Amino acid sequence: MDAGQLEGRKARARAWFEGLRDDICAALEVVEAAAPPALYGDVAGRFVRTPWTRADHTGAAGGGGTMAMMKGRLFEKVGVHASTVHGEFAPEFRAQIPGAETDPRFWASGISLIAHPLNPNVPAVHMNTRFVVTSKAWFGGGADLTPVLAARRTQADPDSRDFHAAMRAACDAHAAVAPYDKFKTWCDEYFLLKHRNEMRGIGGIFYDYLASGDWDADFAFTQEVGRAFLRTYPALVRRNMALPWSDAQREEQLVRRGRYVEFNLLYDRGTVFGLKTGGNVESILSSMPPVVKWP
Repeated sequence: MDAGQLEGRKARARAWFEGLRDDICAALEVVEAAAPPALYGDVAGRFVRTPWTRADHTGAAGGGGTMAMMKGRLFEKVGVHASTVHGEFAPEFRAQIPGAETDPRFWASGISLIAHPLNPNVPAVHMNTRFVVTSKAWFGGGADLTPVLAARRTQADPDSRDFHAAMRAACDAHAAVAPYDKFKTWCDEYFLLKHRNEMRGIGGIFYDYLASGDWDADFAFTQEVGRAFLRTYPALVRRNMALPWSDAQREEQLVRRGRYVEFNLLYDRGTVFGLKTGGNVESILSSMPPVVKWP
């Protein structure tokens, strides 16, 4: 593609990710405000936005983003971040990125979200989508659900069924570029804590290096992943948020959150990418649960 076409695609992708961030923040604030005061107290949280900038390994300005964090009553911690970064990959990182082996320049824009609800009956969730440009260009991302109670960590649970159905529908609507079975299996294999031989959650979809040759189709699918999340997760929260919980369930939740920390620090590619490209440390590590235990 020519330079003008590429710049247009970058602008479209960035605008979508930033708009999706705004839509998700608004939707989660509505759910936060609707939480029953008898369980959560009277003062609902709101997102606080904090801009940040970065420099690449040469010291040159390299873009940045905005952290949107809410520490509320229903959502103990939720972050919805959008960023657009550029520059050069450090020499030790170039061989790991397609298209960066001989030309270290890159550009990347995306959205990343993690929610840790207070109520153990409400599942934690993660979603991210991105557009990356080196001498090649591709989309990646996905979404996965993490119930924290063993009794809810089944494929038969209504939350699991509805989340999987939403991700399947997103793929099926763009089947030419988004094979659901492949992306579901990729998610199951990716979000595996190898040292424990257990999944982080109940799965979802995961995809990377999506460059089918039809950019518009790849972008349309990536947009649909965001829309599917926006339709589905707030509804799951509403379904569960009025359920009471016990001290034992809270303890189980905190121990399960420890698995989340283990995965993010040991295996998560997004964490490694962000830290090795000079990203905002607070934003990258905001995925960590606010309170956690190891028994």
